[in-house]
Amino acid sequence: MAIYQITKDKLTPLTVTKFGSEGLYERKDLQRLLRDRIDVLGDDLLVVAEEFGDWEDSNRRIDLLCLDKLANLVVVELKRTEDGGHMELQAIRYAAMISPMTFADMVETLARSKGVPNPDAEAAKKEVLEFLGWTEPDEDQFGGDTRIILASADFSKELATSVMWLNERGIDIRCVRLKPYRMAGGEVLLDVQQIVPLPEAEEFQTQINLKKKQEREHRAERHGLRSRFWEGLLEYAKTKTNLHAGRNPTEDGWLASGIGRAGFALIYTVRQEDSQAELWIGLGAGRDEDNLKAFKALQAHQTEIETAFGEPLDWQELPQSAGCRIRKVIDGGYRSPEEKWPEIQHALVDAMIRLDKAMRPYVQKLTV
Repeated sequence: MAIYQITKDKLTPLTVTKFGSEGLYERKDLQRLLRDRIDVLGDDLLVVAEEFGDWEDSNRRIDLLCLDKLANLVVVELKRTEDGGHMELQAIRYAAMISPMTFADMVETLARSKGVPNPDAEAAKKEVLEFLGWTEPDEDQFGGDTRIILASADFSKELATSVMWLNERGIDIRCVRLKPYRMAGGEVLLDVQQIVPLPEAEEFQTQINLKKKQEREHRAERHGLRSRFWEGLLEYAKTKTNLHAGRNPTEDGWLASGIGRAGFALIYTVRQEDSQAELWIGLGAGRDEDNLKAFKALQAHQTEIETAFGEPLDWQELPQSAGCRIRKVIDGGYRSPEEKWPEIQHALVDAMIRLDKAMRPYVQKLTV
């Protein structure tokens, strides 16, 4: 279908042109422009690296390596050709090669991609956590899938058919057509259309590959374990304290309650192998200095607080995070044998009661 320019008297079809005719190149132009406006491809993505090639025994490079909001890695491959060449095969290789990447690997890659002499890994970590909406890294949820986006001036029938076949077998791969048009005045427009799979049909695709199925089953198992862990903890906690009263078991890795002052929370956290009771200081967006001020004011009474608590606590400023934390870590988590759960849950509840008792008087006196 053509694109028309509307004038007062008529519809004038725009002239289809080619990137080569306009002096636009893959790496120097398309890659650079899409890197700076990755939303053109229709996804909420974070560009992690350009020309990524950090692997052994291969000199191949991913045009753009990205991360999506579900913590999936995304391989973006670009061509300015009219048929896409064999980019689907190339991208599949890249997706397989990048799939073992961990959260720490990805943060390091993002830090190095800034092109500064001393890469700031903590700043890169903060950027990723904010993009994902996480407070802490979660390797269980990171890199659950590796997606592919192919962007080209057009795609051959063979390539499009291959992509549709791969989609039917659960591989998340899509084709985005970038078609340039020249206006009468010389301006060049870019028509961006996802053509495979058709956006209208995506929600009806039910085929999934074995890997996705296994990952969902693993996720469901993890959520079930967490929910059962919290159920036992809350049942025991009701016999000891009103803290977290009214809270229901959840599939998440944490349970929060107040301590009588906005911006301060008493939080249970459970991970695979350990858990914790913590006081979280998070006064809101733009209040990093107030968070630190409150933390320092409490830390000035560390001796008295730890005496009241009965043992040392872990005091964490977390300068690259949205708050500060004071916590007690307990051995054992939701992957511990279930017969060990009561012991872990009792230790957590006891630590939370003592933490509340030790912290509450000082929290109430803060002037921030």
